[in-house]
Amino acid sequence: MPLQLGILGLPKSGKTTLFNTLTASHQATDKFAASAQTHIGTATVRDARLEQLRDLFKPKRYVPATVQYVDIPGLKRGEGAESVDLAKLKTVDALVHVVRAFEDDEILHEEGSVDPARDVYSFDLELILADHDLVERRLERLEKATKRGLNPEEVRERALLADVILPALEAEKPLREIELDADDERRLRGFQLLSAKPMLLVINAGEDRAAADVASFGIEVRPAVRAIVVSAPIEQEISRLPPAEQKDFLTDLGLTEPSLDRVTRASYDLLGLISFFTVGEDEVRAWTIHRGTPARAAAGAIHSDIERGFIRAEVVRGEDLLRLKTLHACKEAALLRLEGKEYVMQDGDVAHFRFNV
Repeated sequence: MPLQLGILGLPKSGKTTLFNTLTASHQATDKFAASAQTHIGTATVRDARLEQLRDLFKPKRYVPATVQYVDIPGLKRGEGAESVDLAKLKTVDALVHVVRAFEDDEILHEEGSVDPARDVYSFDLELILADHDLVERRLERLEKATKRGLNPEEVRERALLADVILPALEAEKPLREIELDADDERRLRGFQLLSAKPMLLVINAGEDRAAADVASFGIEVRPAVRAIVVSAPIEQEISRLPPAEQKDFLTDLGLTEPSLDRVTRASYDLLGLISFFTVGEDEVRAWTIHRGTPARAAAGAIHSDIERGFIRAEVVRGEDLLRLKTLHACKEAALLRLEGKEYVMQDGDVAHFRFNV
């Protein structure tokens, strides 16, 4: 299943415009639009290294990595997670909070003024309140269960929720900032708590501030959070231009690449993801894995049979293959090497897995 990020924001923040830009969708975004539907779209992850490998091998199939974005209806202040598709929100890998930083007299902010720092705080608070409600209800059920006796796992769960999680939420601290050991992380993962999810802040600025620094908007970037600045409406217009014309318009804005590239790269960084490649005349393809993944587990991203029957991985750095042009030349230069199952895959590795099942 591809990486999936949920796009959220207050009404009129520009989140659907960003969704349309990333996924080439056409959901309504006029000033009266306020869809209550959840939309899912897929974005191609542009990678210059993979594109160069495609040009080198000229394969029959070219398969870049993809990211799914979920456009979730506008969060209504004061209603918390109850105002959104909670079931879908809980399943995403991370949250993308689109923060309004543009002025428009025809599109009024529901608070009467544009204040990005205020909106970031309010958004986190809504997630914290939703988590607080869920944790309290779970503790109430555990308390009732004490009459029959709690098993050891339930005892540890109650201690985690009562002594660590609930106090953090009551202190208005997002759970993504809490450090837990592996066992407690596993216990907490089952609850799919919203403030525990990694967060990408997308500051949706006016055209004149498209290249501004995040700090200039007065936003504090906290742990487990990344932040970038875009100007979604103008970048949506640019995305519809022929590729040859896009670069000039981006340069005029003070940018070197479109928002799609910046958002996907920030998403990868936030979630600790990297790409490795497989190449050949039939197919050149990118595969997404977590940083630190060993070779055998990486083989499983392609097929479980390859992981189960793993023997060795033939690995070369992508930049070396692009420089020397052929796998044979890389082998002659002792750059194509055999690695065992514990080898930690690196971003940009080109790999071929030997296996037997």
